[in-house]
Amino acid sequence: MGLTSHKVLAVAVLAAVALFAVTVWRWPRLAGRGVRPVSGRVGLLFATQVAIFAAVALAANRSFLFYASWDDLLGRETGMGTVLVHDTDPSGTVAAVQRPISADLPSGARPARDGLVRETAIAGPRSHIVSAAYVYLPPEYFQPRYAHHLFPAAIVLTGYPGSAKALVSRLDYPAIAKAQAAAHRMEPMVLVMLRPTVAPPRDTECVDVPHGPRTETYFARDIPDVITHSYRVGPGLTHWGIMGDSTGGYCALKIAMHHPNDFGAAVGLAADYKAAEDPTTGDLFHGDESLRRHADLVWLLRHETPPSTSMLVTSTLHGERNLAETRRFISAVRAPARVSSIILPDGGHNYNTWKREIPAALVWLGRRVG
Repeated sequence: MGLTSHKVLAVAVLAAVALFAVTVWRWPRLAGRGVRPVSGRVGLLFATQVAIFAAVALAANRSFLFYASWDDLLGRETGMGTVLVHDTDPSGTVAAVQRPISADLPSGARPARDGLVRETAIAGPRSHIVSAAYVYLPPEYFQPRYAHHLFPAAIVLTGYPGSAKALVSRLDYPAIAKAQAAAHRMEPMVLVMLRPTVAPPRDTECVDVPHGPRTETYFARDIPDVITHSYRVGPGLTHWGIMGDSTGGYCALKIAMHHPNDFGAAVGLAADYKAAEDPTTGDLFHGDESLRRHADLVWLLRHETPPSTSMLVTSTLHGERNLAETRRFISAVRAPARVSSIILPDGGHNYNTWKREIPAALVWLGRRVG
């Protein structure tokens, strides 16, 4: 029985109800002060609590699809993603070519050998937003033969609310980028890792909110400007990409589509394709329908001139809720825009799934900038 099946949830609920009933029925007989009555009471209470917790956890997982299968939950789902390139022409004809990309993960310690991750804060001169960030500098950045080299860079975003540190410690972006560059699958790249929650606890969906935080300006204009003036990073679309997961994936795709002259490519891991509007976001558009439509990526592709940018989107056949929307997005792409995809057979909305997609996604991105 699958982790998200009705049967598993039903068994867990029935077990919780049965244990609760047994506890009520047996309680009078376990009311004594001896070791056995006390142990019996403790055992029944513990078993009932575990059963209730399991039922609630299974129901929550079934609703939000954090884990798609038992293997996904236990970390045994390790099949790596493969990029599928969708070649579009102005008539909309799509041809697909499989391009497998493998990955291996290293470890390290000295900057010229292993690279360096710097914790910093980036202040936006246009948006007046300040946010914590982790900047990964590859080993080549510290090597003499690269002393005058302008490196490509990518903004990497978490989901909402997210933790920028998780991009380093949980998703291993620096280690993966180092391994792929060492294997000559991509150019050495600077990574600027942040969370999209720049006005906590509000989820701004990377929108320039009227009379509010100018989040899109911060990510699209301020960060590239600050980084290119602070590090040996080249300017413009030939040097810059952007990627993220969940809300960060939506932000990455939208920013690249809105600013095709500034970003050469974008990756959306398990992304949404339009801005959420709920209690966490508040009123993002202040009734302006043109702003709302402009934040809907499928609407943009169908009603405005396609941006000249490359995009990679991901989903899973079982586990992610965005599969249908991802297919809609792919079918809406027209030249000069270009789209590729990674569709895993199985995997939920979680770190384990994204770690299976990141190596191929980084290589794809690295081949389009720099």
